[in-house]
Amino acid sequence: MERPNAWSCYEKPQLDELEALAQDYIAFISHNKTERECTSTAIRMAEDAGYRNLDELIAEGATLAAGDRVYASMRAKSVILINIGTAPLVSGFNILGAHIDSPRLDVKQNPLEEKNGLAYLDTHYYGGIKKYQWVTMPLALHGVVAKRDGSVVPICVGENPSDPVLVISDLLIHLAHKQMDKKASEVIEGEMLDVLCGNRPLVSDGDDKDPVKAYILDLLRERYGIEEEDLLSAELEVMPAGPARELGLDRSMILGYGHDDKACAYPSLRAQLELAETPTHSALTILTDKEEIGSVGSTGMRSRFFENVVAEVLALAGYGEGSLALRRCLANSRMLSSDVAVGFDPTFSSSFEPKNASYLGRGLTFTKFTGARGKSGSNDADAEYVAHIRRIMDEADIHWQMAELSKVDEGGGGTIAYMLAKYGVRVIDCGVPVLSMHSPWEAISKADLYEALRGYRAFLAS
Repeated sequence: MERPNAWSCYEKPQLDELEALAQDYIAFISHNKTERECTSTAIRMAEDAGYRNLDELIAEGATLAAGDRVYASMRAKSVILINIGTAPLVSGFNILGAHIDSPRLDVKQNPLEEKNGLAYLDTHYYGGIKKYQWVTMPLALHGVVAKRDGSVVPICVGENPSDPVLVISDLLIHLAHKQMDKKASEVIEGEMLDVLCGNRPLVSDGDDKDPVKAYILDLLRERYGIEEEDLLSAELEVMPAGPARELGLDRSMILGYGHDDKACAYPSLRAQLELAETPTHSALTILTDKEEIGSVGSTGMRSRFFENVVAEVLALAGYGEGSLALRRCLANSRMLSSDVAVGFDPTFSSSFEPKNASYLGRGLTFTKFTGARGKSGSNDADAEYVAHIRRIMDEADIHWQMAELSKVDEGGGGTIAYMLAKYGVRVIDCGVPVLSMHSPWEAISKADLYEALRGYRAFLAS
């Protein structure tokens, strides 16, 4: 049941729409690399589309009815958007769920040190990475510094062409014979991911023990008004510097940082905001944090944020404050767990089972079950729901494919799907196939991004 390449089926109007989407997406992932940045942009876009802050509506004692649009945010790192439909809320939502965090390096709380005339930021890697991939490439610094007086200072260095960049050094090949004999997982160890950030000493009348570190601290004080102790309450993330780019001589693909999972989060957001008419079933999109480390914490999918927001919406819509309406609503809901799929890579074909693999250019990928080996940690969509999704996609003429992650026993992975399934939500994983997933620079096809947007639109409108 081989699926056709979507590119071969497009007419000019579709190609024009595809290219416009691709350029919008390139701009989005180039300027929104962190979960905070994504949340801030999503809220701005939502407000422009007529969405109102749920907290403000609660404070006003407002009521909600069909056609109302609301959003809620958690710690500025996760956001939920809801478009109230005409059907009773207890009949359930159509839900899109994607995550907006990506593998990276997090700056430690006490990070700045000087070693032999060089200043470094000490880091702790976040999510699953191949550590050797992060050396000798331009790096940027994103995040916030929260000061003791309650003010929060945004930081972004390395993205503007005039900005300096950071880097992690590596051992030159001439001296690396012992290093080259190590396993790939040991070539660069976690504590070696120190980010080089300075070499110029501070010239002063005092006898500075660490003059290069002192110069960096002087810069931070001058430019941002922060002291070294303020770094104790900072959230600073290190990631590849520079914008996403078109990939291939034919410009058919996009190379960028954070396709996992912004290649699903962005079309999910667009599909939610572009619902032109009030839907039958209420449409809900959640962009969540911490998926790469198990969806933990108050901003991850394991928290009560999602459940609490739905409960508040039900209360404002007149269903009372009891739990029964909430349980009925969630048990009757349907969801696409919008997370990227593993694209088949001919260079590493031995890791895939070809007839059950996801291919770039063949459209939105559905994955009935994820997990590892014996489906450990898996959500496994029921056959009836898979048939329901097939019908929606086919009636909307969406290019789509079915796939697994890899060969049996080759490895595994998970998404947020099973966390929603615990409420009784009918859910299946679906997303855009990605090459080089979890590397600093990942690759996707523009056609798959386009089909994801079309597929998400069709689902929310169903």
